Amino acid sequence: MPVNPWAIDTLNFTGLQARNADSAFAMPNGTALGSLSGVRPGDPGLTVTLAGTTINCSAGVATVAYAGQGVYRAAFPTSVSPGTYTAPHATLNRIDLVYLRVWDNSVDASGLNKADIVYLAGTPSSTPVAPTPAGTQIYMPLATITVLSVSNGGTASVSTSVRPVAVAPGGIWPSSTAPSSPYTGQYYDSGTDLLRWNGSSWDTYFKIPGAWTAYTPTWSASTTNPVLGNGTLIGRYQKIGRTVIFHVNLTTGSTTTYGSGSYNFTLPPFAVASVGASYIGNAHLLGTDRWMGQLVLSPGASSFAPFFPLSSTNVRIGGQTPAQPETFASGAQVRMTGIYESAT
Repeated sequence: MPVNPWAIDTLNFTGLQARNADSAFAMPNGTALGSLSGVRPGDPGLTVTLAGTTINCSAGVATVAYAGQGVYRAAFPTSVSPGTYTAPHATLNRIDLVYLRVWDNSVDASGLNKADIVYLAGTPSSTPVAPTPAGTQIYMPLATITVLSVSNGGTASVSTSVRPVAVAPGGIWPSSTAPSSPYTGQYYDSGTDLLRWNGSSWDTYFKIPGAWTAYTPTWSASTTNPVLGNGTLIGRYQKIGRTVIFHVNLTTGSTTTYGSGSYNFTLPPFAVASVGASYIGNAHLLGTDRWMGQLVLSPGASSFAPFFPLSSTNVRIGGQTPAQPETFASGAQVRMTGIYESAT
């Protein structure tokens, strides 16, 4: 059936038609004509505070969506007080609710047509929860007030974490939880990362990486483990998505013992993905001579082994040992760098 489009001269609109048309400018909730309720991001309006026992709500504007009724817009040009909170219980704590309510007689048969800030006391309990307004109510939560019992001090505190935030269609929605019915191309800011729905999953857009993270590798050998003593073993890495770049630097000391068998070093705390072939990295030994070698990172591995030439006259390589490619001594350095895809 045809409808009256907004806005053409001589055409009349009902309130419902106007609210449904306003839905075109509100973030959808995944349903036809459905929208999200909320204040504007960064808007300090409609903030609930306490002055003694008096509840105050600052001036502000919000959209309040209701299923099948489109979007109500409510603007409060001055601060509003819904009264004082109920006195504390003797022994039980309580959580109260402050909310923005719209009365629409055509919907709730209240006999009223207005918007206001409402206070609703909760039920004292050993495990208190915020109350839910009863009946057919068009509302949006603004704050909870935790009222401690007299035995616990009788104080009250406000939390505005229940107050929703809404943006226009296509806007970046700030929320600690992902939208329940996202559309392809939708963005939201989790408070940590910017994410985009690609049609089947959320892609994370990372910030410019900062400084690398330090970690302590474990140095071991296939037969007898070495002991670092007064040497140093330093590890650092950068993880971007599932790509890990790492560097390990071993410097032996006068009390270092070298064990026996082929050496092994642990990776950063992210195992190699169990896909594809082994990864190859670079190794360098600075001892009596300089030796160029390589690392081998096997699929699924959490550690790696350095490989060096078998001798100065043999280009074949083998696992590094206390005597290969040369006899380890105090002050020698092994520098190892690699990159791999992590399992997570």
